[in-house]
Amino acid sequence: MINMESMANEKSCIELCTNSNTNITDSKPHDNTKVKTLTKEKLLQLCTSSDTKITDSKQQLCTSSKARVQAKRKEKTIQCQECTSTFVRKADLTKHMRTHTGERPFSCQVCGAAFSSVSNLNQHKRTHTCEKPFSCQECGSSFSMNTNLKQHMRVHTKEKPYSCEICGYSYSGMSSLKIHIRSHTGEKPFSCEACGTCFADKSSLKKHLRTHSGERPYSCETCGSTFSCNSDLQIHIRRHTGEKPYSCHVCGSAFTANSTLKKHIRTHTGEKPYSCHICSSSFSENTNLKKHLRIHTGDKKVRDKPYSCQVCEAAFSWTSSLKMHIRTHTGEKPYHCDLCGCCFTNSSGLKKHLQTHTGEKAYSCQICGFACSSNSSLAAHIRTHTGEKPFSCNKCGISFSMNAHLKRHYLTHSGEKPYACDVCSSRFAQTSHLQEHKRRHSGEKPFSCEVCGSSFTTNQRRKQHMRTHTGEKPYSCKICDLAFSFSTGLKQHLRTHIGQKPYSCKLCKSAFSESCELKEHLKIHIVEKPYSCESCGSRFLSRSHLERHMRTHTNEKPYSCEICGSCFSENSSLKKHIRTHTGEKRYSCQICGLAFSESSSLKNHHRTHTGEKPFHCERCDASFIRNADRTRHVRTHTGEKPFSCHECEAAFSDNSSLRQHLRIHIGERT
Repeated sequence: MINMESMANEKSCIELCTNSNTNITDSKPHDNTKVKTLTKEKLLQLCTSSDTKITDSKQQLCTSSKARVQAKRKEKTIQCQECTSTFVRKADLTKHMRTHTGERPFSCQVCGAAFSSVSNLNQHKRTHTCEKPFSCQECGSSFSMNTNLKQHMRVHTKEKPYSCEICGYSYSGMSSLKIHIRSHTGEKPFSCEACGTCFADKSSLKKHLRTHSGERPYSCETCGSTFSCNSDLQIHIRRHTGEKPYSCHVCGSAFTANSTLKKHIRTHTGEKPYSCHICSSSFSENTNLKKHLRIHTGDKKVRDKPYSCQVCEAAFSWTSSLKMHIRTHTGEKPYHCDLCGCCFTNSSGLKKHLQTHTGEKAYSCQICGFACSSNSSLAAHIRTHTGEKPFSCNKCGISFSMNAHLKRHYLTHSGEKPYACDVCSSRFAQTSHLQEHKRRHSGEKPFSCEVCGSSFTTNQRRKQHMRTHTGEKPYSCKICDLAFSFSTGLKQHLRTHIGQKPYSCKLCKSAFSESCELKEHLKIHIVEKPYSCESCGSRFLSRSHLERHMRTHTNEKPYSCEICGSCFSENSSLKKHIRTHTGEKRYSCQICGLAFSESSSLKNHHRTHTGEKPFHCERCDASFIRNADRTRHVRTHTGEKPFSCHECEAAFSDNSSLRQHLRIHIGERT
């Protein structure tokens, strides 16, 4: 087999001899053919015999050449006059000097950004062209710079060659290590010219500057939400895809962001890397440290809530809370449900809403089995068993089981109603009340009963309605064991035991145990009755009273008894009737033991013991135990006779007199 390297050496030798006009001749120079033959043979013999010598000479030549280059570099080393850096070429020194002078002679023709070198400008141009010529062979990711690709490859190889000498943390890139070291030294070389805030790395400064400019260059293609940095966009996209690439090796919990995983791992390790330089307290999160540092400031208002709204001057402890609050003014709802299109001001609201579609209730109470969709709801529920009320008002001392209830309570002291209706200008203390109020204008009832199809303006009212189908009565009285479907019913019932009457009339000082009784009582002071009957001209204070009255003309009785088939014009009358079948008398007098089927009958009975007559006639000094008695009495002054006989047109002031009269006609017919 012919050695290719020997053939190359042979050719080189022949060319060398030819170019050098080397005359290798035989004893007979006139014979040209023989000369050529001998010359070739001698050359081959010469190359073969001296191949080793040529190779050695070549190596010596390369070694001496390198030595000369190194000596030349040593001789021509150029040193920077500003620092101790040295360079081989003057061009390298010129490029380096721009780091001292700040000179950026190369500018982008698209956006005007300036750079200190052509290579940096070329890299920047790729941000406009979206060119990413460097691709990863493992996952296909593309990059605009080769250095970024090299650093990305360490994600696959798990290589972290750069380690911190102080704490041992390792990083895949030198830049990440430099930024980390500043967490030990406290160095923050990048400062904001607008507010003076300093940062450890340039990328954090860029993100911060967008809080002043309002720039959000990164947008989500799914829902249109915009972000100030690309990393926030990538985390947001995972909420649509459901991707959670960061998992805990201890418990298996998965997260959308690496920062969230790091925070979670500290719950296992107990690590608290953020310490206060004043009192040495340690914290697992930087946000908790910032909140703690406010304790050491002098001004209590600034200390507790340093972030204030420029529209309504409401103050908050966190910038995130302020941002969410500002959306109540702007109406912005950046979080959208892909299933039904509902929008929300914060991500937590969207998460809770999504569980209404999935029906997921991952958190259950170990005491009673109650299931809910969030951990905070479970914690609040457990307090109903323990009776714990950790949130107390610093003005009146009232305690609450939930922080949201305390916040609502604070508004009763301040009288603040920050949420205004854009239709009628009514104001509300809570945004939920505003949304419910707006539905009265629009007529929207988005919450429907799956059993009977009834619709409601709020989900809470739908839940309460569902108990009429299920018969659930979760609220029970500890004194007499009576159970109620609603907490308001239990509260009203408890007042029958303690005799509390918190609702008083400012006009006549009458007191009532329920607000509805007070509202009904106030109508006797109101002369105007805006709702009139078209059939008989009777006037009423409310539309519901008019509707009930109209049934006396139409004889409509939509409520029927399933036991005996009797029909009634009102649902309350049907309930009273059903008790005649069951014999139930749940309301008993604690003084004499007499039992009643209705709470109103018990209240009227109580007044026979106390002698109370809260219903007064405005025309004379007569007083009455029952409002119905007072109403009949008033007709003796007005002469009103609303109950008329359909047989002979006789009229009466009360229904009982009409019934007695009707017996005359019945007797005539029989």
